Amino acid sequence: MVEVQSTGHSWDGIEEYDNPLPRWWLWTFYATVVWAFAYTIFYPAWPLVTRATQGLLNTTTRAEVAADIAAFNAQNAPFEDRLVQVSLQEIPTDPELANFTNNAGAAIFRTWCAQCHGSGAAGARGYPNLLDNEWLWGGTLEDIHYTVSHGIRSPDDPDTRYSEMPRFGIDGLLEPEQITQVAHFVLSIADSPSSTPDPALAAAGRVIFEENCTACHGEDATGDEFQGAPNLTDAIWLYGSDLGSVERLIHDGPFGVMPSWTSRLTEAEIRSVTAYVHGLGGGE
Repeated sequence: MVEVQSTGHSWDGIEEYDNPLPRWWLWTFYATVVWAFAYTIFYPAWPLVTRATQGLLNTTTRAEVAADIAAFNAQNAPFEDRLVQVSLQEIPTDPELANFTNNAGAAIFRTWCAQCHGSGAAGARGYPNLLDNEWLWGGTLEDIHYTVSHGIRSPDDPDTRYSEMPRFGIDGLLEPEQITQVAHFVLSIADSPSSTPDPALAAAGRVIFEENCTACHGEDATGDEFQGAPNLTDAIWLYGSDLGSVERLIHDGPFGVMPSWTSRLTEAEIRSVTAYVHGLGGGE
């Protein structure tokens, strides 16, 4: 029996012997080296300044993905052609188009809209919930289509929807005391606010509201869909229903921006996401 030499490593009386590696392990290792070398020859591998080597097979995963996309686009083309030819009202009544927009619209929404409105379209503070029946600019198919196409206060679209609430505090239109009074009045007419209003301050705020706010929100404070002015009497609050949030809103004036999607999405894609959002349950 041949005595195995020690590597010289010892710990706590335990010697490490210089046993040879199993032959199967060595041959497996050599095979992986040969495979790696062959891969760099046949497939894209070595990065260059602007691209990578193409390999002898002259193929790339990018090209494969592009081919798959082209194949799916070819399959979807007939549906997209029909989608832009029919009226918006016909889309939900056509089973094939309804099924197509439900899937295509959901994919477009998750790609472009979920960052603000959430993956389930329930929104967040400052970003509207698309599942309820309160729509600042209207929730019909035509309204949603126009909003998606041109955005809200989008600086690069001359046809964008536009309205602007005055910055009552920043521009000195109201004194701090008056802003507090209006905030208490708004909370007094709202459904389930987070803060309890003071009756005396609310009474004083009513007069200020009638003089400064009814032009947009209406005499009954139920809002104006045409101007994008919200209903102040319900339980839906885009920026919060506590006293501090309402005071800040009156003082600073909200100015949310939704981008125009005409230059980023095709008409078929805009119609798909329009039908999808409308079908979530909150569309009018």
